[in-house]
Amino acid sequence: LEAPRQAPALKNLTLEELIAGLQNGLHHEVLEGNVGYLRVDDIPGQEVMSKLRSFLVANVWRKLMGTSALVLDLRHCTGGRISGIPYVISYLHPGNTVLHVDTIYDRPSNTTTEIWTLPEVLGENYSADKDVVVLTSSRTGGVAENIAYILKQMRRAIVVGERTAGGALDLQKLRIGQSDFFLTVPVSRSLGPLGEGSQTWEGSGVLPCVGTPAEQALEKALAILTLRRALPGVIQRLQEALKEYYTLVDRVPALLHHLANMDLSSVVSEEDLVTKLNAGLQAVSEDPRLLVQVVKSKGTSYGPEDEAEEPPEVEPEVPEDEAARLALVDSVFQVSVLPGNVGYLRFDRFADASVIGPL
Repeated sequence: LEAPRQAPALKNLTLEELIAGLQNGLHHEVLEGNVGYLRVDDIPGQEVMSKLRSFLVANVWRKLMGTSALVLDLRHCTGGRISGIPYVISYLHPGNTVLHVDTIYDRPSNTTTEIWTLPEVLGENYSADKDVVVLTSSRTGGVAENIAYILKQMRRAIVVGERTAGGALDLQKLRIGQSDFFLTVPVSRSLGPLGEGSQTWEGSGVLPCVGTPAEQALEKALAILTLRRALPGVIQRLQEALKEYYTLVDRVPALLHHLANMDLSSVVSEEDLVTKLNAGLQAVSEDPRLLVQVVKSKGTSYGPEDEAEEPPEVEPEVPEDEAARLALVDSVFQVSVLPGNVGYLRFDRFADASVIGPL
């Protein structure tokens, strides 16, 4: 095996060289719908971050701050520097206090290091009211996995894509004796983001909130953000419908309060929303008849079973002939007397008054 190539020492690089190296693994733009997109292929360490923080804020972060949601693309990020973790997390951490996000064990020094968010950031934090989606692939590894997992456990981001590699947080190449052979071994590990003890992503990978092939992850993320952008309007229209139509008027205030305080952070599909709404509304109202359903837009195809629309019901004309009238009644109503002298009357729809009257 060849000896590993030595990267030039950072202290020997000029600012322009540092910027050029950073830009090779960084891409940002504002997508349709005012969605910010930031692709990071390598997580720089503290030394680079501290030197280039002003450049990053002025040329990247400020252009993304005005967006309504952010997509952080880590699908091609196979590693990075542990010391860069606080910088990424801090700009997405909405709180005003520092947060302990991980503890790292280093084998060579037999020491542990706590990782906290920064007390303050240059520029602004990304608003807590704005959604963040992290894209992952089976190649996402090391420090990038740790960042995805921390943001997921903080409930700050929706992870979309594939289960990550489940690799090591930090690797080191060691020479075997005086030979030209080298052994790559893990030398650092996460002891559990956010104080979760032994529960880490190493070995198993980070499981996405929404699983999808990596090449489709961005499209899926944008669809999720479109849905989430519509949530406030959906809740408002539901509140208006309850006030206008719900017959158990004494329960309406409690229902409105429930809707106004619902946690919708985990909603990533129409099915999620319907399930959450029905469970909450029925519990508050104690009324199993109160149901929310998804109404498919006219002209939208959802599959072969939905291609043909049912014809509208037409009220039958009341015939003049008495026998024909009796036949009509028999076709609409089923009447019998059950054992125990129990009357049974079945009809499957309400007829118009113009039909019921003459009959």
